[in-house]
Amino acid sequence: MSACVPAPADSARTKHVHPPHSPPPGPRRFRIAGADVSASVAVFLIALPLSLGIALATGAPLQAGLVAAAVGGIVAGRIGGCPLQVSGPAAGLTVVTADLIQQYGWRTTCAITVLAGLAQLGLGCLRVARSALAVSPAIVHGMLAGIGVTIAVAQLHIVLGGTPQSAVPENLAALPAQLANLHPADVAVSALTLTLLFLWPRLPGRVGRVLGKLPAALIAVAAATALAALTGLRLPKVDLPSWSSHALAALPDGPVLGLVAAVLTTTLVCSVQSLLGAVAVDKLVAARPGLTGRVRRSDLDRELLGQGAANIVSGSLGGLPIAGVAVRSSANVAAGAVSRNSTMLHGGYVVIAALLLVPALELIPLASLAALVMSVGLKMVSLNHIRTVTRHREVLVYAVTTGGVVFLGVLEGVALGIAVAVGVALHRLSRTRITHEETEGGHHIHVRGQLTFLAVPRLSRVLHQVPHGADAIVELDGSFMDHAAYETLQDWQKTHTAQGGSVDITGRRPGIRISEPVEVDDCRCRPWTAWRNHQCERPPTATAPPDAGSQDTTGVADLTGGTGGTGGTGGVGGRDRSEGTATSSPTDLARGISAFQRNTAPHVRGELARLAREGQQPSQLFLTCADSRVVTSMITSSGPGDLFVVRNVGNFVPLPGEESGDDSVAAAIEYAVDVLKVRSITVCGHSDCGAMQALLGTEPGGAQTPLKRWLRHGLPSLARTPGDGDGGPRLAGRAAADTAERLCLANVVQQLEHLRAHESVSRALAAGGADGGLELHGMYFHVGEAQAYLLAEEAGEDGEAVFRRVLETDLTA
Repeated sequence: MSACVPAPADSARTKHVHPPHSPPPGPRRFRIAGADVSASVAVFLIALPLSLGIALATGAPLQAGLVAAAVGGIVAGRIGGCPLQVSGPAAGLTVVTADLIQQYGWRTTCAITVLAGLAQLGLGCLRVARSALAVSPAIVHGMLAGIGVTIAVAQLHIVLGGTPQSAVPENLAALPAQLANLHPADVAVSALTLTLLFLWPRLPGRVGRVLGKLPAALIAVAAATALAALTGLRLPKVDLPSWSSHALAALPDGPVLGLVAAVLTTTLVCSVQSLLGAVAVDKLVAARPGLTGRVRRSDLDRELLGQGAANIVSGSLGGLPIAGVAVRSSANVAAGAVSRNSTMLHGGYVVIAALLLVPALELIPLASLAALVMSVGLKMVSLNHIRTVTRHREVLVYAVTTGGVVFLGVLEGVALGIAVAVGVALHRLSRTRITHEETEGGHHIHVRGQLTFLAVPRLSRVLHQVPHGADAIVELDGSFMDHAAYETLQDWQKTHTAQGGSVDITGRRPGIRISEPVEVDDCRCRPWTAWRNHQCERPPTATAPPDAGSQDTTGVADLTGGTGGTGGTGGVGGRDRSEGTATSSPTDLARGISAFQRNTAPHVRGELARLAREGQQPSQLFLTCADSRVVTSMITSSGPGDLFVVRNVGNFVPLPGEESGDDSVAAAIEYAVDVLKVRSITVCGHSDCGAMQALLGTEPGGAQTPLKRWLRHGLPSLARTPGDGDGGPRLAGRAAADTAERLCLANVVQQLEHLRAHESVSRALAAGGADGGLELHGMYFHVGEAQAYLLAEEAGEDGEAVFRRVLETDLTA
């Protein structure tokens, strides 16, 4: 009972004092790690040309990009909740900002940025950051893809030497005329920029690895600038007016509803992009060895506060809207940053460059910056995202959102995407197939899809087709059942049972999707387990319904009182036997661990914390084979802290002694008996044991490999195994099936005798006591039958050992 009582909280809040004979700690000194310094330089070299390019794409003053980069690095870097995320002017905000500038002018756009920052502060205080991540990824990816297409089409005109129009349709309409009126200088500079952007990261050999550390964006813009300067090309270049004439924010001027919509759009795009970026940075940090413990996981609410503060400052100083930037953030992590100091330093470098490097910046051709931004826009249309939404059947949501953003605007496109996503969800909820089939064993009702109130009339009609007193099986193939459907099914079950019939309600767990999309993953495995290395039972012929898809589901509750367990695919490793290909990999291991952290850890964390404080107190030593099919926790229904398990090839207990013994097993036995004070020891063998097969096939002589030397501990078992027809241990009243099974059973008996020879065991057995002392048990697990057998205390009529079947009723005795 005490195990279930919540343990007192750890004294984590206890005030720590310095040792009694040491001086009190002095003031903490501010130090910057060398890794942060080098990472900040790398991020600065990427941020400088991109900030100018994004400002150019929006139509804002070019200084606005530098202001936003500096403020994003310093303010958002200092206050934000994601230490390694780099914030600044983002390509995802280009379309929104350009539209605002065109409608309201630059100074009102700055005011809108300030108001959006205030809105972000409010959202951060309300702690709704996690809720923002509930937006369908298909909508987010579609929004970014639409923005990317808009950017690329607009910047293409500058690359060709022209001027972009205000909307994508107008830009597309003007493109033929622009192609007929090319400017060779702009095209040459743009071509060089795009070529270097593509080839620089792909330089081969050792030289490529060294040069590849330099940002491709910096190299491309620098090379284009050098080409324009050395050849004397006459083309538009960066123009940075004096900071004394820099335009600051003004009071917003325009229709109230339009301004509110503008603020909401800016807030939405800035917040969603920053939060998604923070989540992505967490994944990058987790993938870097040695960094997970040093860098805290993102606090998304604090990140919203940091982004809001940065937007307030940036808008007030005449800068662009700010959001987390994926390119700079990933570069920051890859460059080895370990704290928020790298982000803040890069912001400081931008300030220095904006004040001291103006002559150098004014040499940069605008066509080169346009090519840089165009490449960023094209990368926002990610093929990986398209594959993902296709796999999850969200292509329609993605396409509508992308098209809406391109042709209508960001807010309108997102609204359309949300509407389509809701419609698709409702369609899936209502698209439930209910079939009734009469078989020799009774009536089989199959429900495929989500079982909601919309399907209750059909469900009730099909259920009442089952005659009174008949046996019925209701198979639920779905991950959701609402209250109306639950009550309908439960009421019918009670009524049908009262009329003499039987009802078996089962759940199904979809297996691994077959490679051809027209086939269905019609796995008929029960949903009680989450491991993957199993054979999915598929019907001889299976055709897919129009909306068949692969999804992880949980077992549906058995309405008779039991519950189905999880049916996710979170097991470790495993093989997809339906495909016939191996799938075991570190990725599978990580997926299994991730499933544990997500599904199981929250439920056992408190109990494991108690075990960590109190130490292990197992009641049994369980010695079994290392065979991967023997899962001790499953066949004994045990949990953390119950069993002290020793596994080896053949479940051997070597006899004690310097020549014949094995310190590893002997040490485990001694520790379990003398230190842990276990009450029982079980030796468990199993069917189809590879060690027993090896014993039967071992021939004398030959090279003494480690396996052969270990198998010598099974020679006494081999010696006591009778031949065919000579008796031997019996299994639930029957003789062993073959010589291998006889050896498996005899080995359990023999290893129990070896166990008694160990001093700690014999001493505990002799001590006995009022509580019964130590007990020894033999067990045999038949893998193919999923049946356990226990060695009986009394021998059979012929004096041979007998293993008795463990029945289901034994578990409640």
